[in-house]
Amino acid sequence: MKDPVGKPEDYTPNLATLKGINFVIPMQFAGLRLDQALAKLAPDHSRSRLQSWIRDEKVTLDGGPCHIRQKVWGGESVCIEGSPDPAEMPHAPEDIELSVLFEDDFLIVIDKPAGLVVHPGSGNREGTLLNALLHHEPSLSAIPRAGIVHRLDKETSGLLVVAKTLPSQTSLVRQLQGRTVKRQYVALVHGIVKHDGTVDASVGRHPTHRTKMAVVGSGKSARTHYSVIETFSGCTLLECSLESGRTHQIRVHMQHIGHPLVGDPVYGKKPLPSENSTLLSAFPRQALHARRLSFAHPENGELMTFESALPEDISHLLEKLK
Repeated sequence: MKDPVGKPEDYTPNLATLKGINFVIPMQFAGLRLDQALAKLAPDHSRSRLQSWIRDEKVTLDGGPCHIRQKVWGGESVCIEGSPDPAEMPHAPEDIELSVLFEDDFLIVIDKPAGLVVHPGSGNREGTLLNALLHHEPSLSAIPRAGIVHRLDKETSGLLVVAKTLPSQTSLVRQLQGRTVKRQYVALVHGIVKHDGTVDASVGRHPTHRTKMAVVGSGKSARTHYSVIETFSGCTLLECSLESGRTHQIRVHMQHIGHPLVGDPVYGKKPLPSENSTLLSAFPRQALHARRLSFAHPENGELMTFESALPEDISHLLEKLK
């Protein structure tokens, strides 16, 4: 298949489904880097994905090897082996019940229960949301990470959006990077928070405890807005909104301001003496729930907003606190 020179905007190679695509770099792309030229020819695919294919030697230029920053001058023959790498999806489908709030041809919105790992990792190769998604929709085996574009911690409950196509995944990832995806959480924290506020503090790997995250100057920028919903003896119910989505961000930021999440085994603390100390000490997970999720539909741009009711364990705890 050759590119119609002069009309690159009309040609989008389907890198997700064809095992090999051959086309010619248009003359007007002369002087661009290879990855820039491919990004213009394949706007439905992220620059990072195209770059990974170049690094993985799935792209050849005039029959030979190439690199990301290599300049093109027009007329070069490009071959892309863009089919998904079988090694990238070695996970088996599993019949695990999913709470699906919405699904169409482009995405799925999941209400994840506490205790479900999102993506397989060391020690968690089975029984994850990814395994469940592969059973629910087998075509997701052709999508990196089965369409998962963001995660929740194992013991955090609430809303997740999953892409069903590569263009949808690219759109959602770009929205996350552009911070236009709105995510609001409910968090029960230790202590009395008197005022609404914002935590603007970089989050990165803990300098000595490598399995933990921390507020560190060398970390990635992170901002969490919080507002008081209700106060109880010894604790406060907050709504937290993310501008960024760093690993453990809310848990780290709340610890940073002296109000760690109730039940957090990593960033928590022993509750201060109060009439609710026993209740708070007994709660078995971090009291964090992803309650609201908003984003633009990747196909038509329509604003979509979803809400999830508080799970039974947090609702039951709040009733006792009252």
